[in-house]
Amino acid sequence: MDMIHIRAVSPPDLTDEVVGLLSDDPCVLNLIVQRDAARRPDGDSIACDVLTGAANDVLRRLRAVRLDQRGSLVIEPVDMAFSGAATEGGQRALGPLSRAPVWEQVEARIRSGGRYPPSFFLYLVVAGLIGSVGIVTNSQILIVAAMVVGPEYGAILSVALGIDRGHRAMVRGGLAAMGSGFLLTIVVTFLFALLIRGFGMQSEAFDRGLRPVSNLINTPNFFSVAVATLAGIVGIVSLTEARTSALLGVFISVTTIPAAADIAVSTAFTSWSDVRGSAIQLVVNILVLIVVGTATLKAQRAIWQQVGLRRDRDRRLAEETSRTHDVAGAEHPCTLEE
Repeated sequence: MDMIHIRAVSPPDLTDEVVGLLSDDPCVLNLIVQRDAARRPDGDSIACDVLTGAANDVLRRLRAVRLDQRGSLVIEPVDMAFSGAATEGGQRALGPLSRAPVWEQVEARIRSGGRYPPSFFLYLVVAGLIGSVGIVTNSQILIVAAMVVGPEYGAILSVALGIDRGHRAMVRGGLAAMGSGFLLTIVVTFLFALLIRGFGMQSEAFDRGLRPVSNLINTPNFFSVAVATLAGIVGIVSLTEARTSALLGVFISVTTIPAAADIAVSTAFTSWSDVRGSAIQLVVNILVLIVVGTATLKAQRAIWQQVGLRRDRDRRLAEETSRTHDVAGAEHPCTLEE
């Protein structure tokens, strides 16, 4: 059963309101309230489990009463839960909304990939170096390895989320990290490629101009755009549904690190047409991934919002129908005469 665990600290004057809105929701389970049990911040400790389909609405209402500002709000995933009658009732009340993603968790995952410590740039450089070896040895396996090592997709998603949320600092940070990171990767990989050329360590096929791996990378075409588009869609969906295997497939599909590595290698070997093609490939992939990622985020939010609105309309209609039947029964009681 999919659910999240919420731990909150509430100021005493807000606790009754918070407990009221939680206890009235059939999708909130295992509600526990401990008065004056929390410290830093001081207040009442509240804990509960929420079915994931209702989590967005519950979190929105908790933040509307400013619980996250006046107290604290912690969300934890629940790895395993044994369902009971209460859970089944909540699932029935949710209907299709039971499969909705928890947007707070989705954005937290994206923000975690939008941090740029020194290791971010180290991974980029190492991925570029691995990619350069794959290019000069015509090894597709090493190109795939470089794609997996590269951390740039986290920055791309961070930019997409920043655009979706109108968070300019997030957009600027992601673009700056990618710009400086790819520049550093190209420079270091270029020096490495010069070393390879100077000592003649490239493969004979590469030296004779037989470069199938490089040609695949530095030839942007319709298929490049199509793959980047599909990868962008799957990347966002896999994040919203927490499917790591699908996200790994996206890493292997994105031709960003190989393109940066090919820019460096082609520059070292003075293949200027390949440099131009790889540069176009790199820019096209990044732009397409950002645009498609932003559009997919907006589309998913809109779709699940419509599902939620439809559920609310059906619930209101059911309540109105129930009230109408109750009134009709009171006005026209049915009696049995013996």
